[in-house]
Amino acid sequence: MQRASRLTRELSLLATEPPPGITCWQNGQLDDLRAQILGGVDTPYEKGIFNLEIIVPERYPFEPPKIRFLTPIYHPNIDSAGRICLDVLKLPPKGAWRPSLNISTLLTSIQLLMAEPNPDDPLMANISSEYKYNKQLFLLNAREWTKKYAGQ
Repeated sequence: MQRASRLTRELSLLATEPPPGITCWQNGQLDDLRAQILGGVDTPYEKGIFNLEIIVPERYPFEPPKIRFLTPIYHPNIDSAGRICLDVLKLPPKGAWRPSLNISTLLTSIQLLMAEPNPDDPLMANISSEYKYNKQLFLLNAREWTKKYAGQ
């Protein structure tokens, strides 16, 4: 019951006051959501539209939602299955999820991660070392993937 009323409140807030560049909506059931994040200006993801899937667990907000990219993205912290390496998406002790966080906060954190990758905690080691040691090649590859997979 708590989960349903909280999700309804969060979705209504996301609809009326979405964070810049982010949209989120229900995909049929209340616990199956979709989101879109626009690639940030001055990032290799600029002009890209990235689709995400959000599965809200039974124990939400005491357990974080499972969020993954549906749109392929060239990024050191996001793997080929769309899984995201981000501390707020995991429970403590390894993660930083707290029930006070919400879906809007998580999507904003993912948007920030897109703009500022964390190469020291990678899911994709090869992309991470490219980001660290050959940034120009990383930017070129990320822009090409954005054009190919997230172009409008």
